[in-house]
Amino acid sequence: MTQSKLDVSRASQSIKDHRFVEALSLLEGNLSKDPQHIDSLYLAAVCSRYLKNYKDSQKYLETVLAISPDMGRAYQELGHLNRDSGNENSSITYYRQACELNPALLSSWNSLYNYFTKTKNKPAADHALDQIKTLKSIPANLLYISQILNEGRLGLAETKCREFLKKNPTHTYAMSLLSQIADRLGYFDDAEFLLKNAVKFKPNNGDLRMKYAMILRKKQKFAETLEQVNILCEMYPDNLSYQAQKASEIMQNGNHEEAVKLFEKILLKNPINFSIYTSKGHAQKTLGKTKEAIDSYRSAYKVKQDHGEAFFSLSNLKTYKFSVDELDIMRKQLERVDLTLKDKAYFHFALAQGCEIIGEYEEAFHHFNAGNKIKKNQSKYSIEKMDKELQSQIDTCDEIFFEKLGTGGHDASDPIFILGLPRAGSTLIEQILASHSKIDGTLELPNILSMAQSLRGDYKYGKDGNYPKSMKNLSNQKRIDMGKKFIEDTQMHRKGAPRFTDKMPNNFRHIGLIHLILPNAKIIDARRYPLDCCFSMFKQLFAQGQEFTYGLEEAGSYYNMYVKLMNHWDKALPNKILRVNNEDIIDDLEGQVIKMLDFLELPFEESCITFYETDRSVRTASSEQVRKPINKSGMDRWKPYAKNLKPLIEVLDKDLLKQEDITLISS
Repeated sequence: MTQSKLDVSRASQSIKDHRFVEALSLLEGNLSKDPQHIDSLYLAAVCSRYLKNYKDSQKYLETVLAISPDMGRAYQELGHLNRDSGNENSSITYYRQACELNPALLSSWNSLYNYFTKTKNKPAADHALDQIKTLKSIPANLLYISQILNEGRLGLAETKCREFLKKNPTHTYAMSLLSQIADRLGYFDDAEFLLKNAVKFKPNNGDLRMKYAMILRKKQKFAETLEQVNILCEMYPDNLSYQAQKASEIMQNGNHEEAVKLFEKILLKNPINFSIYTSKGHAQKTLGKTKEAIDSYRSAYKVKQDHGEAFFSLSNLKTYKFSVDELDIMRKQLERVDLTLKDKAYFHFALAQGCEIIGEYEEAFHHFNAGNKIKKNQSKYSIEKMDKELQSQIDTCDEIFFEKLGTGGHDASDPIFILGLPRAGSTLIEQILASHSKIDGTLELPNILSMAQSLRGDYKYGKDGNYPKSMKNLSNQKRIDMGKKFIEDTQMHRKGAPRFTDKMPNNFRHIGLIHLILPNAKIIDARRYPLDCCFSMFKQLFAQGQEFTYGLEEAGSYYNMYVKLMNHWDKALPNKILRVNNEDIIDDLEGQVIKMLDFLELPFEESCITFYETDRSVRTASSEQVRKPINKSGMDRWKPYAKNLKPLIEVLDKDLLKQEDITLISS
């Protein structure tokens, strides 16, 4: 045990004994050796507050949040500090942030419950009380597990959780914790299984049922998700959070108009709910009602100016120009030391887009870079690990591999997989094809990724699993069953056309699996010039699953490996994949439409040329662009940033680039 750890332990005991001066002295000793020692800074803030040295406490907490902006306990302590110094409104704000970041903080929930009771906000008070009852019923060791889980220490959390469940196999909170770990690691089937059983044990537990609904949602089982949320709304008819979730699920099931109406009803009851305004804006954006979406996003940030998602959502329209006042608001928010990392990332990306539109490219790049740095620091992405994962597909799925397995799988020819890299034009291709009378456009379906994950074996933190080698052991019946399951599970997203699209870009990693289970499926590779594609990825804040976009080096390396893997698939599975370049669509739309429809063995329809006139819902970052005719506005958008892109061309394969572009960036 290091001296600092020893002194923290002694200091913690001194605090428990109310010997605050003694504790602070020990902690100051630690900080003289390591000024950024988180635990010492946090406990020093606690001591200073008890000693009524509020300014010192504030300074300690500011330092904590500068190092770790998403530390829930620090926000809780800010809540206590503001409460003790007589600033109740600020304290409630901090308690809310604390609970959002770490739902296992009992003291924050108690404070919120008292406040909501006093202000006669019964739904919020009931929710807080439910959380309190749950936390009080939890054994101390599980609360500890919850704490470390919320701080991102997944390995230790999993080990301790499994140890507890061996002795207490039906403990629902432990099951919920293990499901969260499985969820974060991408093992959605395991997470669903754990939560489904937890709900069976405690069917009236709203928190458990909501978690179960959310994992169903993540698996895009939207009908089942809505069923669970409806149960919650019936059990708790006055809970506006459940009503809001119902609206979100209605939206996910494709009825955006009804969702908007329900959001409006909720806002009549609670007109200061900023998150509802934002969700309403998302529904309106999907419907193509840009003006209405703008009004909703503006309403959201007027209620809460540090609601970064509202500003980001405006910027993500790609057509919105921020006012000078709005740009100033965002800049001022970024100066706050207590702003959460989530909101910081939102503001950086929003400001970047805002600055780009007015030609302030230097400031724009600063914010793109800062936003990505936040996301990168939160990510465990490794270039080496990803290269190894993609190389394993090449090493396993060669010509001999497919020859040995022979023909088989489910004979359905319904699916059209549009894959490749994000921001490569897959949404445009889908919009074109979904305008055909014989094709339904769906979503970025997670089904193939989930199947691949299931072939890795039992999950355990830090374990790579044995996929893709495990595919060698797939019997023909198993392949048929998996293909059939894909068709059945995706049926809910279809509207009756004989063909449908799946535009999950990362499916390019699993073309071997797709071929084995759905040999008659069509595959289209959406490709874009690497500088346009990589920089566009870097500029976009993705919700999840695209960690390789958080750095120029990471994006360039991933592009290289993508090209290498696609070249391998072309060799191992000749004539299986149609490559469609974004630049070719821009130069010759009709020719590329004919090429794609011939590949799909479908007749030409003029509606594919006038795809931008369709009223179908579009849910990706490109939703506004694909509602317009083809244009060249997306080409060469990297050039104003050329001097910043040396890390990108240093890793990109030079054979993929134009010499004049290499010269421009290198000069």
